[in-house]
Amino acid sequence: MFGTRKERLNRQLQEEIAAILQWDLKDPQMGFVTITKVELSGDLSHAKVSYSCLGSPEDRQHSQEALERATGFVRGLVKKRLRLKIIPELVFRYDETIAQAIDLSAKLDQLNNR
Repeated sequence: MFGTRKERLNRQLQEEIAAILQWDLKDPQMGFVTITKVELSGDLSHAKVSYSCLGSPEDRQHSQEALERATGFVRGLVKKRLRLKIIPELVFRYDETIAQAIDLSAKLDQLNNR
């Protein structure tokens, strides 16, 4: 009907983590981060959180470091907001698909201008 429990939890975690990063996390090192996808493991104990970040590779590195520092804080707020038996361990990974799409779009524009 609305997808499997794991799919629903993926979406709910994505929304909660995005809200936490936007409203609750106050780290000046973190740039403009968007949560693109959450993938829970089969036993729901681990979650890979994919994000994209605007800016240079240095900005992306600063954001990665800020997210790694804030992992415990984010997990604690997820625990308070969601009623789950097991709160997954969070691992933040940079999602390169948006950057690749921008590069591909620029290359296509160059070809069209020839």
